[in-house]
Amino acid sequence: MPAASLLVVHAAELVTLAGPSGPRAGALQGNVQVIDDGAVAVDAAGSIIMAGPTTTVLRQVDRAPDALVLDARGRAVLPGFVDPHTHAIFAGDRVREFEALLSGVDYLDLLTRGCGILHTMRLTSAADEEELVDRAGAALDRMLVAGTTTVEIKTGYGNTTADELKLLRVIARLAATRPQAVVGTLLAAHAVPLEYRDDPDRYVDIVCRSTIPEAAAMGIARFCDVFCEAGVFSLDHARRILLTGRQYGLIPKIHAEQRHRTGGARLAAEVGALTADHLEHVEEEDLAALRASGTIAVLLPGAAFMLREKRLPPARRMIELGIPVALGTDFNPGSSPIWSVPVIIGLACVQLGLTPAEALVAATINAAYAIGAGAQVGSMEPGKRADLVILDVPSYRYIPYYFGATLVDTVIAGGKIVVREGRIVR
Repeated sequence: MPAASLLVVHAAELVTLAGPSGPRAGALQGNVQVIDDGAVAVDAAGSIIMAGPTTTVLRQVDRAPDALVLDARGRAVLPGFVDPHTHAIFAGDRVREFEALLSGVDYLDLLTRGCGILHTMRLTSAADEEELVDRAGAALDRMLVAGTTTVEIKTGYGNTTADELKLLRVIARLAATRPQAVVGTLLAAHAVPLEYRDDPDRYVDIVCRSTIPEAAAMGIARFCDVFCEAGVFSLDHARRILLTGRQYGLIPKIHAEQRHRTGGARLAAEVGALTADHLEHVEEEDLAALRASGTIAVLLPGAAFMLREKRLPPARRMIELGIPVALGTDFNPGSSPIWSVPVIIGLACVQLGLTPAEALVAATINAAYAIGAGAQVGSMEPGKRADLVILDVPSYRYIPYYFGATLVDTVIAGGKIVVREGRIVR
């Protein structure tokens, strides 16, 4: 057993999320594994050596001569949050559209006017890589301070194949330079560019014949995603895009049933998608298909909240049926300018009916499996990356209770302290 270079000891609650491999579902959705007066030992390579009661860890793990010991008395210690669904690379903002939405304009109507996603696509396509790296880096800093140590980032704001490849290069640069672990997703089918509005099939041809093959060859994206929605990409479009992505080694994901029931959830099951995301408008047969396929439901209550949706995803029914539930921010400049996973946990509890334990599982270990990283992050287990969050409260239950409060004191990413007293350590 290697010597510990970092020890966090005497945590009021050490919430390990340890357990069997695979996403948690049904009765296990709320299995968080709390150790009172807990400790975690980390080696010099940034991996977890052991997590358990403080007396046990101190007795069994040797310390390096220069080991750093953090006393977490009165505080809860959790795995770092995992955000499995973001659109974090973009130029500009949509604050004026936010006011339009408040006045009653429908989100999808903005697309028909050439606004919404299309507005961001124009600005992002015009921006250079340096600007996008800087802007996305600032967003990831905010996420880090809120406790996010692993983040999925989608492309999707490019007008052309070249633009989408540019966004993948930005993702690669962020992955190489950020303290967070970064996972890339190709979302070339986010909105139909204006020049193809009257011929969306032609745009889908470009995505399938050019964008997906060239993107896959770069080796940056792990996943292929599509926004399957009325007036955006049809079910047939989505099927073709996801199957093409799979042909080139990209794992399918899908934005499904957000504003309308389009069949996207059943398509997720059909093509073996790892996740189906949003799911506000699912029916019982859709849930049965997701359950049978083992698809993870990634719920995004921030978008539903910001868009003032009356219909919400049936999270409790999903858990009853044994569908694994994960949570994401859907951070983007339009429908969910929210970067805080703790805020999403609060919304999931209050609006979707999850318990604090179920929501924490959804934002850590299940979110990790939703991006294919469950063996590396999402829980405190030997050999996993040492991503930890120390709260300034004694229990994880305070996260949704103190809704919107800044409770994260310290963040450790890959065994290094990257946030202390709520501030980034440079």
